[in-house]
Amino acid sequence: MKVLLRRNVQKLGRIGDVVDVRPGYARNYLIPQGLALAPSEANIQALEAEKQAYLAELARQRAELETQARLLEGKEFSITARANEEGQLYGSVGPAQIAAAMAKEGIMIDADNIELDEPIRRLDKYEVAVRFLEEVKATIYVWVIPPREEESGAEPPAEPQEGAAGEQEEPPPGDSAESQEQS
Repeated sequence: MKVLLRRNVQKLGRIGDVVDVRPGYARNYLIPQGLALAPSEANIQALEAEKQAYLAELARQRAELETQARLLEGKEFSITARANEEGQLYGSVGPAQIAAAMAKEGIMIDADNIELDEPIRRLDKYEVAVRFLEEVKATIYVWVIPPREEESGAEPPAEPQEGAAGEQEEPPPGDSAESQEQS
């Protein structure tokens, strides 16, 4: 079945192209989503004006994404993960964890934009591609590091153990109750 594309469809074609697709794909996805029309002369002429506005919007979005890619290029992010003595992770680090680490730094990226050939399974520094568009991408560096002992709670701090038990159980009157609530 031939259809006229109203939007750029990845791995299919660009706006204004007449492409041949399976009837079910056209009927069930492309046409209901507003991505394609029947290729009549009237639709082709109507699409030309719509195409100019769409291309202008795409150019604006592309400029924004290129700016974001330039700002992101070369940045480093750290992800803590538990590992054995040889550096082999007990689990793996994938695009979702990398996107979460970027979000902690205030950079919102969809996990689908992060390209990994396979999940990260060892402690090390990795070069990861972030693809915004087909031709707009940035390279970031991801450090996968083990958690520190203080954070994991393996060894309690030495200071509370050295204090007298009576002093810890009976706080002095005043604003000590407020300071405990804030902690």
